[in-house]
Amino acid sequence: MSNIKDYKDVWVFAEQRGGVITPVVLELLGEGKKLAEEAGSKLCAVLMGENVKEMSDTLIAHGADKVYTADSPLLKNYTTDGYTSMMTEMIEAYKPEIVLYGATHIGRAFAPRVAARVNTGLTADCTKLEIDPEDKKLKQTRPAFGGNLMATIICPDSRPQMSTVRPGVMEKAEMDSTRKGEVISVDVKLAESDIRTKILEIVKSKKELVSLTDAEVIVSGGKGLGDPSGFELLKDLADSMGGVVGASRAAVDAGWIDHSNQVGQTGTTVKPKIYVACGISGAIQHVAGMHEADTIIAINKNPSAPIFELSDYGIVGDLYEVVPMMIDAFSAIE
Repeated sequence: MSNIKDYKDVWVFAEQRGGVITPVVLELLGEGKKLAEEAGSKLCAVLMGENVKEMSDTLIAHGADKVYTADSPLLKNYTTDGYTSMMTEMIEAYKPEIVLYGATHIGRAFAPRVAARVNTGLTADCTKLEIDPEDKKLKQTRPAFGGNLMATIICPDSRPQMSTVRPGVMEKAEMDSTRKGEVISVDVKLAESDIRTKILEIVKSKKELVSLTDAEVIVSGGKGLGDPSGFELLKDLADSMGGVVGASRAAVDAGWIDHSNQVGQTGTTVKPKIYVACGISGAIQHVAGMHEADTIIAINKNPSAPIFELSDYGIVGDLYEVVPMMIDAFSAIE
């Protein structure tokens, strides 16, 4: 068994889909750089897929000192077996001290399996990471008990220290195209027989899926809309403000709008410049996903709605009267 002192460096799993680095990776690189500097180690990215080496330049430009690439046709599309086996081999070979994953569908699927194979812990859905100045342990903070308190978790006896991090809560790393880094090609020993699942076809949704994580303006609706047609009005407001439409879990559960629009603890954590909450009461699960917005505007008939305690601007009134006036006002701005 390896000694804890044998482990060094901060790793970021550089998730890519179809040759495009996912936005959360840039957030992880930004946070990982801070952690690496505090821990006195290097920031490294792990890139898996087919013909992925060209993406290494993007990762280096955003702060990575090293990029480990695992290139194989067997890694072109995500499979739990393939990614888990590859990441496990790399951790055992190079011994990182910290490994960060985005809390995406892929990160949530295989990070726990990697943790089990390398016999370490995993803290899920982290919203804050910091290095303990006394002993350099990673302090991992995440919401607990429905977001009513924040729990800080440490992994003192096992390495690597691993976390999945919610998209939209960390600052993205700035790009510096002059940066230089090292690219390390990892030998891929996977065989087709190692992967128990076979991808027959990838079908992309024809629905208009939104990118809540990157949006600067989000207009969200809740059960206070009364019926799903209210989201058409909110889309008009979002368009006039240059934003996208979000929703509360209650609206999603009612079948009024797709889950990709959901903001909250069980949806997407967002950090826009402006967040407009229409007909949303302000349940803690929703607030946990949007409370870091720069400016929050709430529209609700109920003057006692909890959302008003959080908002910067509160409008007590019928959203079907207020929103059209807002659309007219924003549309008049050239």
